[in-house]
Amino acid sequence: MARKNKDMQQQEVPGSPNKPVEHSFPIVGIGASAGGLAAFEAFFSGMPAEIDPGMAFVLVQHLAPDHRSILAELVQRYTRMQVFEAKDGMVVQPNCVYIIPPNRDMALLKGTLQLIEPSVPRGQRLPIDFFFRSLAHDQHEKAIGIILSGTGSDGTLGVRAIKGEGGMVMVQSPESAEFDGMPGSAIATGLVDYQLPPAKMPAQLTASAARTTSNAFPPKTTLAPKEENALKKILILLRNQTSHDFSQYKPNTIQRRTERRMVVNKITTIERYLTYLQQTPEEVEALFNDLLIGVTSFFRDPEAFKALEDQVIPKLFAGKSADAVIRVWVPGCSTGEEAYSIAILLAERQEAMKQSFKVQVFATDIDSRAIATARSGIYPASIASDISPERLRRFFVATTNGDGSYHIHKGIRDILVFSEHNLIKDPPFSKLDLISCRNLLIYLDSDLQKRIIPMFHYALNPKGYLFQGTSETVAEFHYLFDALDRSLKLYQRKDDLYSTQRPAPSRFLPPMSAVHVFHPPQNPGKTTFPVKLPLRELTEQALLQRAPTAVLVNNQGDALYVHGRTRMYLETARGEVGVSNILQMAREGLRHELTTALHKAVVGNEIVHYPGLRVKTNGDFSSVNLTVQPIATGSAASPEAPLYLVILEMAPIQPLAAEDHEILADVDSVANKLIAQLKSELAAKDEYIQAIREKLEASNEELKSSNEEMQSVNEELQSTNEELETSREELQSVNEEISSVNNELQTNMANLSQANDDMNNMLGGTGIATIFVDHKLRILRFTPTAIRMINLIASDLGRPLSHIVSNLVGYDSLVADTQAVLDTLIPKEVEVQTTTGEWYLLRLQPYRTSSNVIEGAVITFMDITEIQKKREALRKANNQLRLAVVVSDAFDAITVQDIEGRNRVESRRGAAVRLE
Repeated sequence: MARKNKDMQQQEVPGSPNKPVEHSFPIVGIGASAGGLAAFEAFFSGMPAEIDPGMAFVLVQHLAPDHRSILAELVQRYTRMQVFEAKDGMVVQPNCVYIIPPNRDMALLKGTLQLIEPSVPRGQRLPIDFFFRSLAHDQHEKAIGIILSGTGSDGTLGVRAIKGEGGMVMVQSPESAEFDGMPGSAIATGLVDYQLPPAKMPAQLTASAARTTSNAFPPKTTLAPKEENALKKILILLRNQTSHDFSQYKPNTIQRRTERRMVVNKITTIERYLTYLQQTPEEVEALFNDLLIGVTSFFRDPEAFKALEDQVIPKLFAGKSADAVIRVWVPGCSTGEEAYSIAILLAERQEAMKQSFKVQVFATDIDSRAIATARSGIYPASIASDISPERLRRFFVATTNGDGSYHIHKGIRDILVFSEHNLIKDPPFSKLDLISCRNLLIYLDSDLQKRIIPMFHYALNPKGYLFQGTSETVAEFHYLFDALDRSLKLYQRKDDLYSTQRPAPSRFLPPMSAVHVFHPPQNPGKTTFPVKLPLRELTEQALLQRAPTAVLVNNQGDALYVHGRTRMYLETARGEVGVSNILQMAREGLRHELTTALHKAVVGNEIVHYPGLRVKTNGDFSSVNLTVQPIATGSAASPEAPLYLVILEMAPIQPLAAEDHEILADVDSVANKLIAQLKSELAAKDEYIQAIREKLEASNEELKSSNEEMQSVNEELQSTNEELETSREELQSVNEEISSVNNELQTNMANLSQANDDMNNMLGGTGIATIFVDHKLRILRFTPTAIRMINLIASDLGRPLSHIVSNLVGYDSLVADTQAVLDTLIPKEVEVQTTTGEWYLLRLQPYRTSSNVIEGAVITFMDITEIQKKREALRKANNQLRLAVVVSDAFDAITVQDIEGRNRVESRRGAAVRLE
């Protein structure tokens, strides 16, 4: 307790802003909503009053903003630690519990709690995510997050932030939770360290915190040789099982993540952990997932994204033709938030320009779980804190699963292609207009960075752009990039004589044991001329120029990749284009056969060939050969599998022989008439088809309008549903508090009823007449014996004492004496007699509560009839004894007088004798 008292002395006045203190204890954030009170009780009931090492707890619950919470009082009953309702600027101390007040968001800054008035609507507040993020940024690896019972997904993004900083996450096991929405959403991230019932969390929490503070690795920049060898063997196990090499990642990152897994598995030395990895393949996978934890969010670093929107995005479209392709690559995309953010900026720019371009955003990562999340395009409700309401309304659709999550709009989703890709060993994408590689290079060592920066330069188009994280830089490769905004890490690719000779991609993909560094020219003043191309490259370039046009599509006809010139066969569709569909872009004469060929290829999984199609181009018809061929996809292919390759090539014109000219001359007149007739019929059919098409387009427009109205209604209903859900959670919290208080009141009522029965039996059994009166001398309670002295009945409760007729003889100052006792607080006793001849000792004394407050007076009558009778008998006996004494005294007086008289006679006689 000495330690606790010392800590409490530092917190001079609970709730007052104090000077922040240096602390080394973990801070535990606990989030809950519906059903959280029962989980709090189970958790804190098993938590000791003092923890070694010290630990602070911050409780964040969904509370009704207009209801005074008594959560602090309720939690105080479950723990011997001190419990405070948080106040602005309060310093967090160990072995204390802090609870968020209603209608406030709470953050942690340098060990102090900061209260902020909510700025978002009531139905969109996510106080757990808000606090968990600040906890992660403030405490880093000392941050601990716990998710307890609740609905929705609040806390999920906070869990990602804590894990991204190397902290620990616990979640209540869904089967033990009253509401499993929040625990389930956190578990779905794959970042949870422990799933436990609340009662079992304290033991695991204290044990893990003790191991974390003791540091499995010594606090030094370099490891001991034995530990370093063990760490290298761990990297070999990772490479063998996952095919990913982390040997060129920063050692501190590998060391910190490995230490975290050691803490989770209760292993104290790295050598033992190596043995455990060899015996447990599942742990290798868990370590791999831990190493891949990425902290990301929509429009992360808003200032940087604003600069990207203003300085780069417009230039991507400047001077581009309508059939141009804008290509963007986002390596290390994690769960896709950054890639979707860039796609949204590109879509907004096209809407502002009122033009449609073909946009492709390639988002890659080595984490298959993250790619699966990104492909689904479903994100928790907490993303509303990162996205403006306008963008949330335009580019996201609320899901129907009831947890408040959002689904990315199809028009944005179709822009992106997600795939697994290893930046270190896989070939880069090429001909890119923008590369957004943010907060990835900081985890790689300098040698690996020297390979990747030149690779980005190779992959970009001339004047292409590179977007990096705020802690990253192009370092020594400043001659490859111009800085557009050095502070926000926006760079533009330089085009110089040396860069025109693009090296092959293999230059940037050497074996991992060798590192090739891209150096600038040694003598920049000397002019270098291109060398003569080898015959092989000349041949390949000639073949590529004569290669047919090809388009890679999915089974719906959505174009994924275009090779060659397509303007002779395809034209850009009019109006808003969310995705380039080859069936909509096909020119006259090609659309029908292309639709049929694609359908046959999809159904039969076979190559379909249509030769000699007449395609209208620039007012004339061209002969085109059409081929649709299924493409086998591998594990790294785009998600729209299966894929099909549409090949379009000009059909060669066959010259006519001499006999063919003679035959044609003979039938020319007949053919002309037949052709004229066929043209007339074809024109009529074309008009008919055109009319049907116009009707269909009108119907589609009506359906689109109806769909937009339904979507708007759905968004309004979703917003209302979110508000109702939030209100329900808040009411659930209030109901839990009320229920807890009600249970306590029922217990107290039962105890009070028992005590009341005991008191009534005690008062009735003693036979002492007692009357309780209040300040105004109104009767509050009386015992049955009291009716002998005062004529009382049950209905007299609440009546003034002066209204009741007493049975006392010769005593009419009861009311005055009682008032005098209340005024002077001096007890008084009086002996009184009833009309039946019974005697009582009347005792008047103040009625004091347990807090020493005078609430009235107590009038008691103690039966002294027997005492009085004995007293009367004693008085009579005393009187008789007194009379006897008087008589005896009188008799004695007479006797003395007689003796004296006799003595005098005898004396006289003796004197007479002597005289004689």
